[in-house]
Amino acid sequence: MDLIEDGLASGSLTKAELAEMLFDSLGLNKREAKDFVDAFFDEIRTTLESGDSVKLSGFGNFQLRDKPQRPGRNPKTGEEIPIAARRVVTFHPSQKLKALVE
Repeated sequence: MDLIEDGLASGSLTKAELAEMLFDSLGLNKREAKDFVDAFFDEIRTTLESGDSVKLSGFGNFQLRDKPQRPGRNPKTGEEIPIAARRVVTFHPSQKLKALVE
């Protein structure tokens, strides 16, 4: 079963579908496949939480970026309101990934 070639049910690849693909292609049992996917994303999350970036060769980079406070506007009233400073995760695809999806 190739979910990528057959098309995804939701139009997006979910963690459950990724685990199913590992189950089908690598011969892991379903529990191992789910645990593998969960551990992979937990490791990315933990690395980002510690302030480090995640670099996946041939795929792309995940980084944390601090966004400063900025002025905003309430669209209903037009009143100016501040948008709080926050940290966001950014993803920059590799050149290989960009070439594959174009």
